[in-house]
Amino acid sequence: MAVDQNTTNSSERVVEHSAKTVEQHSNAVARTARVVQHSSEAIEDSATRTTRLAADRTILAAERTFAAWVRTGLFALTTGVGARALLTGLMPEWLVLADSSLLVVFSAFCFGAAVWRYFNPGPPPPAPNLPTIPRALLVTVGFFLALVSLAALVGIWTRVRL
Repeated sequence: MAVDQNTTNSSERVVEHSAKTVEQHSNAVARTARVVQHSSEAIEDSATRTTRLAADRTILAAERTFAAWVRTGLFALTTGVGARALLTGLMPEWLVLADSSLLVVFSAFCFGAAVWRYFNPGPPPPAPNLPTIPRALLVTVGFFLALVSLAALVGIWTRVRL
């Protein structure tokens, strides 16, 4: 009977030890699960932030493209008007008119392309954090600059001294 008692005590100790070991491992697994959950939330926040930053870069790129088209249009407009003013008398009149007209028409195209490219940047980006330039303002500026180009074209062809 004493041997059975020792075996029972020994078995109980083994079971208790196994239970403690299982409890320790369970606690470790629970801690790891909390760390993994926190890490996955951090990764999700990071992905959201990266997406927002990409949207902001897209908006800024669209505005830089708009500015580049306007800059090119203004350069073509001033070059066309300057060519008319400076080349008259130095070259055949038809060549001066053709050159000046082409540059001024190209400037009007650039102003229209600036507005069109701003409104059609490609695939729609996610919502940005940055405020965008109001669309009405962009259309107004593009339309005004195109009118200036057309007025310059009329001036070139009516031989008004610009």
